[in-house]
Amino acid sequence: MTLARLIEASMPHLIVAPVLLPMVTAAAMLLLGDTRRPLKAVINVLSCVLGLGLAVALVYWVQQLGGPQAVGVYLPGNWPVPYGIVLVVDRLSAMMVLLSSVLGLAGVLYASARWHKAGVHFHPLFQLQLMGLYGAFLTADLFNLFVFFEIMLTASYGLLLHGSGWARVRSGLHYIAMNLMASSMFLIGVAILYGVTGTLNFADMAIMVPAIAQDDRGLLHAGAAILAIAFLVKAAAWPLNFWLPMAYSSAAAPVAALFAIMTKLGVYAILRVWTLLFPADAGVSALFGGPVLVGLGLVTLAFGVIGVIATQHLGRTAAFCAIVSSGTLLAALGFGQPAVTGGALYYTLGSTLAVAAFFLLVELIDRTREVEEHPLYVSEVEPEDAFAYPVDLVPTRDVNLDDDEQALFGRAIPAAMAFLGLAFIVCALTIAGLPPMAGFVGKVVMLSALLNPAGFGEQAPVSLAAWGLLALLVVGGLLTTIAMSRAGVRYFWATHDRPTPRLRIIETLPIALLLGLIGVLVWQADAVLRYANATARGLHDPKEYIGTVVSTKPLPSPHATGEGGLRR
Repeated sequence: MTLARLIEASMPHLIVAPVLLPMVTAAAMLLLGDTRRPLKAVINVLSCVLGLGLAVALVYWVQQLGGPQAVGVYLPGNWPVPYGIVLVVDRLSAMMVLLSSVLGLAGVLYASARWHKAGVHFHPLFQLQLMGLYGAFLTADLFNLFVFFEIMLTASYGLLLHGSGWARVRSGLHYIAMNLMASSMFLIGVAILYGVTGTLNFADMAIMVPAIAQDDRGLLHAGAAILAIAFLVKAAAWPLNFWLPMAYSSAAAPVAALFAIMTKLGVYAILRVWTLLFPADAGVSALFGGPVLVGLGLVTLAFGVIGVIATQHLGRTAAFCAIVSSGTLLAALGFGQPAVTGGALYYTLGSTLAVAAFFLLVELIDRTREVEEHPLYVSEVEPEDAFAYPVDLVPTRDVNLDDDEQALFGRAIPAAMAFLGLAFIVCALTIAGLPPMAGFVGKVVMLSALLNPAGFGEQAPVSLAAWGLLALLVVGGLLTTIAMSRAGVRYFWATHDRPTPRLRIIETLPIALLLGLIGVLVWQADAVLRYANATARGLHDPKEYIGTVVSTKPLPSPHATGEGGLRR
């Protein structure tokens, strides 16, 4: 049986596999106790590799085997829509599951070098975090979106505190307080929307919204606005993002890398609910809140850029870069144009990979300045470690020496510093949106669609908000470039009387993986953009999504007769 036939035969059960896999893995690791951490690390890595394989299979199905609709539906309880739990995979959810699985694998590989030893239950919490992410991207109703949000947040509380320390405790309290507030807003918004529409299933709500009486239309908008506040907290929109720089910069490096996808989850939730309930053909509710999204996105983008140029802390620079990415996405999606949304989805992939890699790099770069006695910054590694063979080149002795017996030319750069420097350059170029990296491609696609809404060669008015986004992207890119150059000079160009850090292969491998995928995005930009544009068209014209979900019927009982009776 070929791989394509195997994937086709596994549908629709393959949809629930990404949720079940981390749940079973976490339960199995809890049964192992606290003393078998090397075994847990192996199980965690294998589970993440398998999860990545499942995500690739889902993307392959929606792209190659899903047909024109490219929507797969799974009914876990075999209840008809909208009365039971419904999981749905389409191009958007498959793409986000794949992105989450890539960050999960990179994070667990990096953590297996030393960070998983810094506290208890790291591996089960990591898997539960992935379970919450996968479930949130695949669910098709508001109630289960809340459930998976809470699973993800509960695990993130423990992961944020992993490694202890006052900085993590203080930022963790802010993080928990803000997310509890957001969860309360989530429940209030869900209750109002349920009272107005009588359902919580996304597709069923989309059918009910046009039929809502005019007297109840204000209540519908109020419920959607309250729900959006919960999503905007997670998306780190201004002014609800004050908790993020401290929390993300204080978290352990692999945890912060995984957290890079969590702001995108808030953006995903807004995009999913907004395009289903308030599409362009929704009458008086068409594109409800779009100008507010654009305004919040622009302000968030400006706030993030100011933070990037103002901070001197490399970890906070990475955190503010995550805010810049979220602000760009919110502003672009608020215009409600499929072409702009397609570019934003492409930008999501590159920016998320770059920010995650940047969080991993921060700790390795800090080793060039940190005190070497710290237990998590040990420069010496055991020679018997299979992942501990750094190669540091040294200058040739007694050849072209100066007064200090240093080589005048041909001086080799230590391999560790060369890797860190090149990785830092790739992250900086991608985050700043400079050519030829993926951030530049995404911004060009978005701006081309905004400034040419009628297509090239046609004259059409350009909104003031579009000019504002253009200005902020250009100025933001310039200021981000200045901030990254300043950090590069400080950490790589200026001389330090400190030993060169010795890096383990298992620490550099996930960074190379993330940066390599950014290169793939550039190399295969045309194919990825076709996928992103098809995703955007499906989002802004959700008829196929709605029709496929509501038309899915439960499987007949194996005991049912052809006439609908029961066999004894």
